[in-house]
Amino acid sequence: MTAALSVTGLTRRYWDQIALDDVSFTVPSGTISGLLGRNGAGKTTLLRILAGHEFPSSGSVRVLGGAPTENSGVLRRLVFVREDQAYPDIKAGQALRAASWFFPNWDSALASSLLDDFGVRANKAIKRLSRGQRSALGITIGLAARAEVTLFDEPYAGLDAVARKIFYDRLLADFAEFPRTVLLSTHLIDEAAALFEGVIVIDRGRVVLDAPADVLRGIATRVSGPCLAVDALAGGRPVWERRRLGSQASVVMVGPLSADDREQARSSGLDLTPLSLQQVVVQAAAGVLAPVPETGFETERTSA
Repeated sequence: MTAALSVTGLTRRYWDQIALDDVSFTVPSGTISGLLGRNGAGKTTLLRILAGHEFPSSGSVRVLGGAPTENSGVLRRLVFVREDQAYPDIKAGQALRAASWFFPNWDSALASSLLDDFGVRANKAIKRLSRGQRSALGITIGLAARAEVTLFDEPYAGLDAVARKIFYDRLLADFAEFPRTVLLSTHLIDEAAALFEGVIVIDRGRVVLDAPADVLRGIATRVSGPCLAVDALAGGRPVWERRRLGSQASVVMVGPLSADDREQARSSGLDLTPLSLQQVVVQAAAGVLAPVPETGFETERTSA
């Protein structure tokens, strides 16, 4: 599959601070991927470089096969929507008309429909919109642009749960009709998890996890119950985390569970709880990862 985004050895320095440190990854064309990590991890810097807003200190970045900075042939095929998107002193509808000048695939009907869905009046001044309404305007531009590469940086600040669901639903519906490459940075990981085909986790400027989302779903299970039974099931397997309180224990065990494993857990009175994608990302950001055979995933190996 062709890579829409290709990053190799990317480093970005600000004086004595390193925001990105030797970052490398690819994002296939026609996919929705999550860019995840803690505040200050380097996600926004990475997106700004992909969007051509900043130069890398070293390394290379390719968007649709070309360097994005000062490259109109790439930039007109890309849209970047930020949490703190700034607008001139104009009305919402005027912002949409201005956006339509820059994106060859712009869909005015979709833009109007999205504003209606989000309850944003086209004749209202942007400076009078609420924070959530400004986020909705940014999302509208990002989706209606139908750009080949769409970058969202925490796009729904201030949106309530209903409005965020509208965003997810409309993104999936329009993606199905007009496939594109979407890279979405978000802290609402479990809420957006169903969207992702791939996941990239950045922590302290470095990629600590880059894997297909299907590999991560169900890759780890919390096993809880009597200490001896937990130890018997987890023996010899990769384990992330171990807790013990009196006669009870809990471990996060990595890898798929067989039917025999589940029967052993049932007969031993053990509780099995799959880790959510957000919990997997937290483990990745905590830096406890090492290779796991046959998955390409990484986890800490400890003896059971």
